[in-house]
Amino acid sequence: MNRRLRINGHSHLLPYPEEIPQYLKDKGIFWVDSDKKFMLQKDWSRPVTDSSFFLNEKLEWMDRYHIDHAVVLNLSQLYGNGLTIEDMKRALRFQNDFNAGIQQKHPSKFTSGFVVHPGYVQGALWEIERCVEELNMKLLCLPTHYMNTIGKWRCIFDEENAPIFELADKYNLALEIHPYDGEKFILLENTSWRFHLIWMLAQCADAYHFFTLNGYQERYSNMRVCFAHGGQLAQINLGRRIQGFDGRPDLFKGKTHPRKAVGHKNIFFDTLVHDTGSLQLLVENATAKQIVMGLDDPYPLGEMESESQSSYPGKILDLAIDRNIITTTESEDIWSDNILQWLCGDDNSAKQDMINRILG
Repeated sequence: MNRRLRINGHSHLLPYPEEIPQYLKDKGIFWVDSDKKFMLQKDWSRPVTDSSFFLNEKLEWMDRYHIDHAVVLNLSQLYGNGLTIEDMKRALRFQNDFNAGIQQKHPSKFTSGFVVHPGYVQGALWEIERCVEELNMKLLCLPTHYMNTIGKWRCIFDEENAPIFELADKYNLALEIHPYDGEKFILLENTSWRFHLIWMLAQCADAYHFFTLNGYQERYSNMRVCFAHGGQLAQINLGRRIQGFDGRPDLFKGKTHPRKAVGHKNIFFDTLVHDTGSLQLLVENATAKQIVMGLDDPYPLGEMESESQSSYPGKILDLAIDRNIITTTESEDIWSDNILQWLCGDDNSAKQDMINRILG
């Protein structure tokens, strides 16, 4: 291969309005208006801020910025929290089938993730089996937090979800941990985009806290976990967690020391931290080998082309090279080899199959 691949490890894709089943709109679960201007739920709407939310426009956008391949995560609006079991099953089934179709129809351009609802563990296990065995999907997308069957919010890495991680370990899956729904359980008024700008990062840090305390990086050694948005607050919070663990051991009986997770080969973070100071801390904590490119396109908090934000896809790594935070080779690895390692682990045959799929 004469050049290094450029793979985006954190992307999203909206269905076209006509692809969304009518029942999702009738139930107020999720839909897109016919003019493709808004994504909607009952009592909620969000503008579609870029044409690359949709497939054909996404392909054009990727071509314009020389992005060979993208990892398509599930839509956070379809985590299924607060829905009846029937509505949740239908919503998640639609999401997973849609993502599978994208991967099947455009194998050189997309690797797609699938989502399950941890509140219904047995159903989640069945859906994992279906997505892996029937749809050939190898990336499990999970929320940092979810609502259980009695309306209580839980962290995804609570012990009750062990069967999910046991099956993910059996299948050698990659996992993506992504925050959402903070406004549903954090009792603050939803103003000035606080849940996206502040609390989503706190949710990621909370999930990382319990993942490492439970020692899941060793307990489930075949699965590789990536935390969205660089696990940004988890990086700056590391010292406080270590001091707390050492200072109050009575609160952490049976838990694993936070330091043991630092730089672990099965823990990854994406690059979407928005400034080189944060990226430098991520490099120092995790090493560049555990970092994957994540643009979070096409959302406005993603690394999109923007004159007002003086941004473009890949800017953070270009700046990091200029400021001697990473080398050019490390940047290329973040775009390619590190993502292959996250998705495929030590299976070199699977890595080569993915490279061949991308190159056609």
